[in-house]
Amino acid sequence: MENTIQLPTDTFTTNPYYNEFGGAFVPEALTAKLQELSDLMEKLDTDETFDREFIYYLNHFVGRPSPMYFARRLSEKYGLKLYLKREDLNHTGSHKINNTIGQILVAKRLNAKEIIAETGAGQHGVATATAAAMLGLRCIVFMGAEDAKRQALNVKRMQLLGAQVNTTSAGRGTLKDAVDAALGYYINNPESYYLLGSQVGPHPYPRMVARFQRIIGREAREQILEAENSLPNAAVACIGGGSNAIGLFQGFIDDQQVELHGAEGGGMGFLGKTAATLNLGRPAIFQGTKSYCLLDENDEPLPSYSIAAGLDYPGISPQHAMLKTNKRAMYHIITDDEAIAAFRELSTMEGIIPAVESAHAVALALKKFAKTGKTIVVNLSGRGDKDIDRIPLS
Repeated sequence: MENTIQLPTDTFTTNPYYNEFGGAFVPEALTAKLQELSDLMEKLDTDETFDREFIYYLNHFVGRPSPMYFARRLSEKYGLKLYLKREDLNHTGSHKINNTIGQILVAKRLNAKEIIAETGAGQHGVATATAAAMLGLRCIVFMGAEDAKRQALNVKRMQLLGAQVNTTSAGRGTLKDAVDAALGYYINNPESYYLLGSQVGPHPYPRMVARFQRIIGREAREQILEAENSLPNAAVACIGGGSNAIGLFQGFIDDQQVELHGAEGGGMGFLGKTAATLNLGRPAIFQGTKSYCLLDENDEPLPSYSIAAGLDYPGISPQHAMLKTNKRAMYHIITDDEAIAAFRELSTMEGIIPAVESAHAVALALKKFAKTGKTIVVNLSGRGDKDIDRIPLS
């Protein structure tokens, strides 16, 4: 594969819905801002200058294309062909930088002076702070207090990059609460640019995030064809909000012979101690969009739980909700214990320490496809430096 990235061939759409899911359920104060953003994204699809600038930074700042690695020892042990799409090797250590580079260039065209973002595991916060530093923009990152404690290394990284980290103790102090805080700030400060990190929230964010993350699947498709001279049997990714998974899935979504599998943060495996939204939730309007959500008996959002801060979210991407209902993709519960086991095994057998979020996807691939001989592409969405102090060695 050549060390270049091709210009996009598909286009941004202003349609706010994925079948019945999606939309923009926001206060009137944000309606005009979101419409302006949607209109700009539509124009940028035919702006070659924007494409060239985006691709330049992906190549020379992020370090794309990210490699595809054949995990030989795990493949031999489990009786399959396991390929890892190495998003952990991107600058800042995860897939999040793809989207933040794209959106920071959009913010630049809107003459934004201040960038705000939410973060759970801290990877999106670090990526946003990095992009903002690159362009000299003020950056405020909202983070739940509980997540800030369990991801202290990423908090320090954001601060070193010049970002202001605002923590919230509302709710459980996790990603949902960080999103609430960021949205509240945005409503009161609409001159800011809200750089949303996952494929959630009101239109046009889900479509915009999908556009900037599709590079993962585009590269993965080309790389697996080069390695195997055929498409994989399945593509697997972890899913919290949905951005890394939709990035990978877009490379294979039109190939019906390629199964698409998402690994949800199962936590302890039961309602109240899980983040398995697509398996245990119901359709609802939540944080600006209609999608699946973990709900109580009164249809109020439930607290979520996962050992992985990046998966600890009670909502989900409206596109993944559509893929579930039309049965194009399948979503599975992976518990904390299963993810921890995969975290250790990938580390000791392949010399790769994954983010605990990504370990959910590895666990699903090994659990579902062991002894099948099938070729599986797993999106290794991030590296695990941030999780080392939290995962027991044995």
